[in-house]
Amino acid sequence: MTDLEYDILDELYFLLSFESIINKLNLKEDTCKNALEGLHEKDWIKCYESAIMEPFLEVPDFESNYKKYYYLATKAGLLAHNSK
Repeated sequence: MTDLEYDILDELYFLLSFESIINKLNLKEDTCKNALEGLHEKDWIKCYESAIMEPFLEVPDFESNYKKYYYLATKAGLLAHNSK
């Protein structure tokens, strides 16, 4: 786990929008997008269409819609975060 992945997971104990993540961690958009995509591929986060919806089973077109999504760490992500 990279330091950036650790920092993002540290924020994702609670559901956050993409904008909130980049603002809280003072990240560039591309840096955050790439990290979130990697975390999702590892099944360490889930993507949500809104703050009140169920998570996507399959994320539709992450590349085009990542700014619209909300993110939350999964149990596996939290375990990886806590074991570092």
